[in-house]
Amino acid sequence: MKSVLNYGMSLLKENPVFGLYLGICSTLAITINLNNALGMGLSVIIILTISNVVISAIRKITPDEIRIPVYIVVIATLVKAIELLIRAYAPAIDQALGIFIPLIVVNCIILGRAEAFASKNGVVASALDGLNMGVAYTLSLVAMSLVRQILATGIVDLSNPFTNTEIFSITLIPSQYTIPIFSGAIGAFLTFALLAAGISAIKNAEEKKLKGAK
Repeated sequence: MKSVLNYGMSLLKENPVFGLYLGICSTLAITINLNNALGMGLSVIIILTISNVVISAIRKITPDEIRIPVYIVVIATLVKAIELLIRAYAPAIDQALGIFIPLIVVNCIILGRAEAFASKNGVVASALDGLNMGVAYTLSLVAMSLVRQILATGIVDLSNPFTNTEIFSITLIPSQYTIPIFSGAIGAFLTFALLAAGISAIKNAEEKKLKGAK
């Protein structure tokens, strides 16, 4: 139980969106519903993990002068592969996310972990780092999409990305009490600000607790 709590706290402290404030643009744009969040989150997990592994594997043979272009080529290749797979097998996700899948290439999280971690550590450690950061990013997307979707529509639903058939749909708030503004840009910024403030408060409380224990 303690290890689970420690892992949860590490995800909060090193959260790429609410802790490090990376990848915010795509987060604000796509977190309209749960389908978008899970589609983008899974894509980033796969790309981040594999790119970390590849970059870690070639770190000793990559000259410092060209390391950033090499990282970008690796990431761009993976992104293109994922984009083509989504287009072929999950057209609903492809249509919903649109340009944001190719833009994963310039996502600060991917290149940031490549430069800060994968280029300096072994393959296994880099794979775990990519997986952890990808999961943390996905949880951020899910949290924002749930808040926005529930407040804007009163409904939480999920569809099969391969067949576009509905998996579940739950009404939590009657339509007359919904706040449609949360489906737009203003709602995205408000949701981000509230969640970031809440996570910052948790982190500060944990730091004070640790200082008090000393």
